[in-house]
Order: sequence, then structure tokens, then C-alpha cells
Amino acid sequence: MKQLGRMEGNGDVRPPKRKRYSVNTEVEQQPHKIRRGRVEFETETLTREPGPSLSTRFQALSPLSRRHRKPQQSRDERESSRQWAFSPCNSSTSTYKDKFVVVSYNILGVENASKHPDLYYKVPPRFLEWGRRKKLIRKEINRYNASIMCLQEVDRFDDLAHLFQKDGFEGVYKARTGEASDGCAIFWKKEMFSLLHQENIEFQSFGLRNNVAQLCVLKSKQNQLESEITPQTSVSPCTQNRSVVIGNTHVLFNPNRGDIKLGQVRLFLEKAHELSQEWGSIPVIISGDLNSIPQSPMYQFLASSELDIRLHNRRHISGQVDSGSENISFRSQNGKASSIRKYISRPSQYIWNEEEVRLATGIEGATRLQHHLKLCSAYLGVPGSCRTRDRCGEPLATSYHSKFMGTVDYIWHTEELVPVRVLETLPVNILRRNGGLPSKVFSIFNYFCFISNTACKL
Repeated sequence: MKQLGRMEGNGDVRPPKRKRYSVNTEVEQQPHKIRRGRVEFETETLTREPGPSLSTRFQALSPLSRRHRKPQQSRDERESSRQWAFSPCNSSTSTYKDKFVVVSYNILGVENASKHPDLYYKVPPRFLEWGRRKKLIRKEINRYNASIMCLQEVDRFDDLAHLFQKDGFEGVYKARTGEASDGCAIFWKKEMFSLLHQENIEFQSFGLRNNVAQLCVLKSKQNQLESEITPQTSVSPCTQNRSVVIGNTHVLFNPNRGDIKLGQVRLFLEKAHELSQEWGSIPVIISGDLNSIPQSPMYQFLASSELDIRLHNRRHISGQVDSGSENISFRSQNGKASSIRKYISRPSQYIWNEEEVRLATGIEGATRLQHHLKLCSAYLGVPGSCRTRDRCGEPLATSYHSKFMGTVDYIWHTEELVPVRVLETLPVNILRRNGGLPSKVFSIFNYFCFISNTACKL
């Protein structure tokens, strides 16, 4: 980013003094060019030189020089610049291989936005226009040099596939069943991965509503990765066949149907584990909009691999409802308080009927859920700022509209993968100032771009 010379009060111009910084990255992709390997970033600081002539002062402001200046960033763009958080073990990742970048976005379906205007009344209509948003989505993806993308609420797949094809991606799509018009999509860089296997889960087949999940087995192209990927950008499978299972889903929203939400996640994890075993115990990455907050029993199930449903109210499985909860309040600009719910489970047992138990656990009469994946949340593996993280280390907010601010989006990975860096979310006060998502700068609904740069110990 460059800042050019500016006029002082006496008419003097500060010419730029350049400093150069050098970092390693995978592929630096810009609209007009691609650079590989080492990329240099350049900044310019302002200094004052005494005594320029009057003609020199006005020459600096000639129309020709103004034409070549890059437009200055607005306040919104500057404050909406998200920062990287690096793992303390980042310096030891130089010996790791197959490093790649994973991104997960709920991009907000066009039809969903039009059907729920009450959620986005603070968002100017032009920011919801698909023609504008799809270009910003592409720009955002390229900015972070994504290797694999997991997208939810996709109802314009052909548009996205056409755009991402120009950037070297190919992908697969699975629409929701029933009357819904959106679905999930997984994209990957063709030069980095090849698709070995793909399958989908239609939860409707199990009596679990119309949501869907995707599972892909991707194999890294070893020669390409080793020659082009550098230690700072990364996620990495360490098996002999150098493959990884990528899972993508959008879980049911309805907070009252914790039985169905648990059933969807249970099936999703079971199938991901089966695929991992079938392909040689390869690593697994689980991503998506899980419609559950970090303090919920659903999160507990993912993190600990088990859950006794009798200890939890079916309506509180996702932590989205205000019952038996503690409010974490944020003060908005108009002085009104809104909140994220922190769920507090009660020790007493709850009654689930037979149908609810069967949907949640998949077994008649069973009350304990269990999965066989040892999962870690990508953001817990990399310490972050107290301005953007909760006390446990998860982001404070990945989604924001008129009725909710909180974290419902995640990337989970198995223990073979080691996080190297993640992209921080925006502080709550800046989200408040934007008034909601999408915004002028961010084109998506759940803007939390999980860039889980991970590497595998070989």
C-alpha cells in the first residue's frame, strides 16, 4: 500500500521516502499479474525537505502526476483491514510440506436476503446487489490467496464458477433439497489439488430436514506444492498419498430443534471419519455455518467427541435462545444494548421423547452421542487479540445482522494438521459502525473468512 506526498500548511510537499519489506508467500495474485515465490511489499513514509521552489511545489500537483496516483483508502477500508494472527510455532514450520490456505464463507444467498429484509434493514440496498457482491467476493478470495474454499448459501453457483475459473479454481455444488434455492459449494486450486472422490449427504433421507453436506477427497500435487508454497502460507496433510478430506455444510438454523441439528452434525462427522479411514487415515477438515455458538453443547460435542443429551435442553443445544443463559452485552451507537448468548448447562436431566432421541443419536434408546474424529478448532490453535476473541479463544463475532451478533462459523481439523496463522475478525465496535453485513467493504453475510494456514509434521 502506498501513501504519496501530501501538501503542508505552507504549501510544501513531502516527497516519499521508501522502505521495502520482504516476505515469503505462495502466489501473489493481482488483477493484472501473478508473481510466484518471493514477493516484495513496498511502503512509503512522508518526510519534509526544506526550501522547494514555488514552481516545484505546483509541479507536484500537475494533472499528469495526479493521474498516476493510487486512490487513498477510505476510513471504512482502513478500519476494516483484517489482521493476521500467527502461531507461536510458526518459525518451526519450514520443514512441513503441502501447506495450503482454507477459506469458509457464508456468502448470503440472493433469495435469502430478499426474503428476510427485516435482518438487513440497516444495510443499504446497493450493498445487497448480487452484481456488486460477487465481484467483492472474488476480490476477497484473491486477497488471501485461498487454496480451498468452502461456501454456504450459494444460489448463483454458475456465476461463481465462471468467476473463479479465471483464477484457476474448479468446484462442485450441492443444492439443498425441498423448496430451498441455495446450497453448498467447494472450490480448489487446480494447480494444487486434484479431486479423487466426491459425495454428498442429503439429510432429508434420514428425516433431518432439507439441509445438505459435501465431502471431497483432494490430493495435493506434490511437485507443484513443493516448488511454489512457502512456509508462511499453509495447511498440510502428512500421509503418504498426500490427501485430505474436506467437509462443508450449513446446519439447520431453527434453535428449537436441537435434536435435528445434532443429528445433522453427527451424520456429517460419521461420514467424514469413514472417508478418512477408506483413504488411509487421511486428515480431515470440517468447515461451515454450524448455527451454534462456542458456549453451546453442540460446540462441546465437536470438541470433546461426546455428549450426553439428557444433560441438555433440546432447545438450547445450539445456545441461540435466551433461556438459562448469561448475556454478553455490547453497547451500540444508539445506546441500545444487544447481546451474544453464553449458554450455561444445568446439571439436572432433561426429558427427550423417543423420536427426538432417535433423530439426535441415530439409535433407538441411546442418549450418548460420540464421534471418532479428534477435532481442533483452527482459531484455538493460534492466540489472538482480546478485541476480537472471547475468553476461550474463539472469535467474538462471525455473523452480524439486526437480530444477532455472534460466532456460528468454524473450521475444525484433525490433529495431523497444525495451524500456522489465521485471519482475525473485526472488533465489535467496527462491526457496529458498519451497521450490518454485507457492508461497503465486506460482501458476505458471515464475513468470517477462516484462513486456516496449517502445516503437517512429517
